[in-house]
Amino acid sequence: MELYVTTKNTLIESFWLTLHYRRGNIRVGIELQLTTNPVHKRDLLVRLTDDTDPYFLYNLAISEEDFQSLKVQQGLLVDFASFPQKFIDLLNQCISEQDKENPRFLLQLSSPSSPVLDHSPANLNVVETNAFKHLTHLSLKLLHGTDVEIKKYLAVCLSCVKEEKQQLEQRLKKTEDDLSRQLSYTQQTLSEKSRELDKLRSEWTSQTSALSSRHSQDLTAERENALETQTRLQQQNEQLRRELEGAHTKSTQQLQSRLAELETSNRDLTEKRYKSESTIRDFKAKLVGLEEESQRAKQQALSLRRENGTLDTECHEKERQVNQLQTRVAVLEQEMKDKEQLVLRTKEVLEATQQQKNSVEGNAESKQLQMGKLEATVKSLSEELIKANGIIKKLQGELRGLVGKIKVKNTVMVSQEKVLQETQERLHKAQRDLQDTQQQLKHRDEEVSKLKEQLEETVQKLDESREVLKTNENVIMWLNKQLNENQLSRKPETLGTFETPSTLSASTGQRMGSASHNMVSTKHVIVHGKILPAGLESKYFEKRDDSIPLRGLLSGMHLNRGKTTL
Repeated sequence: MELYVTTKNTLIESFWLTLHYRRGNIRVGIELQLTTNPVHKRDLLVRLTDDTDPYFLYNLAISEEDFQSLKVQQGLLVDFASFPQKFIDLLNQCISEQDKENPRFLLQLSSPSSPVLDHSPANLNVVETNAFKHLTHLSLKLLHGTDVEIKKYLAVCLSCVKEEKQQLEQRLKKTEDDLSRQLSYTQQTLSEKSRELDKLRSEWTSQTSALSSRHSQDLTAERENALETQTRLQQQNEQLRRELEGAHTKSTQQLQSRLAELETSNRDLTEKRYKSESTIRDFKAKLVGLEEESQRAKQQALSLRRENGTLDTECHEKERQVNQLQTRVAVLEQEMKDKEQLVLRTKEVLEATQQQKNSVEGNAESKQLQMGKLEATVKSLSEELIKANGIIKKLQGELRGLVGKIKVKNTVMVSQEKVLQETQERLHKAQRDLQDTQQQLKHRDEEVSKLKEQLEETVQKLDESREVLKTNENVIMWLNKQLNENQLSRKPETLGTFETPSTLSASTGQRMGSASHNMVSTKHVIVHGKILPAGLESKYFEKRDDSIPLRGLLSGMHLNRGKTTL
């Protein structure tokens, strides 16, 4: 059920309230009361009322000390200063859910059947519902109002109603005064307008009579001018027809010659377009060949770079092996020098042994054996040294061959890069030539389209000129018909001049009617220097840049304008 929340600033909100499993409109008032005498304190006042039941009144006063106990009991996380706004936020949650079939937030008021007799409090609960349980966010206990409180509340309501009544009476009185003033002003304006209407009627009657007399005079003068105008128009139409025929013949010849020139130019441009398209196809074929050649050159350069890298790696490996072999040769040479020194020492020992041969014959055989071993060792070292030198020379030869191959491949790579660069330059040049050719072809296409548009406009103008000529012939025929009808209508008027006064007046009225009809026809015929016969469409009389003016009619037009107000 909708519930209205009233704060200190008279803010009104609405939400659902469940009351004894029933719903109803309840007004909730929330007010923060400040008291400074004798002790400074703040109290939060909550009031529940029902606009349909004046005895429905529940009050709750929460001081800061009471709020602390409420906070501990219900596990609230806000302080006393922010509690009113949080309470209003919960009520707003209930408001947002009030129109739903299964609202998530509910405001429940549980009260005993006779709260006045047993003075038991009512519980106001803010409940959040879900599929698992009903969670109570806040529970407040409110006491039913006493007789004094109810009387005081009713007195306040009565004073508010009286104040609203006084305001409504003042507004009603003001509205009545405004309407009275508007009514008097409207009646005065109506009387003034009525007098002005009578004055205008009298003026209109006098002006009508004056216009009727002046119209009769103008009609007589126009009848005389009509005869002169008919003769002059016939002559002018004949001259105009001859001029239009000559101009049409001349314009037709010019358009035909222009059409032949445009067709010739169109054929030339078409041939140029075909040639340009064949040139573009040739350039595209050359471009494809150059692109394939460039791709092959790039692939060759890439393979040469990979081979160059492989050769560099092999060269480094050979150099490393040469260094190792040179190191080994140096070691062998050092060993050979050591052996040579050993041989020298051995020879010295041998010489000493030979000198002592006689004394040491028993040791001679052992020394000879040692000497043979040493000589065999020296001989093997000499062979290994010779082999090492041969290997070093072979590796140096292979290294020189690899260096030569690398130089040759570098030379080939440089030449390939030059060829690739030249190919790319030729490719760019071919692309630029292709773009220029495409641009020229685009310009040629634009020229062809422009020439086609000019040809279409020329053909359209030729058709319009033919249509204008046909319209002019219709105008001439219509004017001749009008002249014949006017000549036939003049004969009965001439015979009617000898009739009686009554017949004369009747025939005069008829002639006035026919003359007025002729004036209306003249109004339709001559407009802005063009002949407009009735029954022709307005598109044939619009001003055009290429239209041929009707010469010889301007003098007649000025004459008619000077005597008749169209």
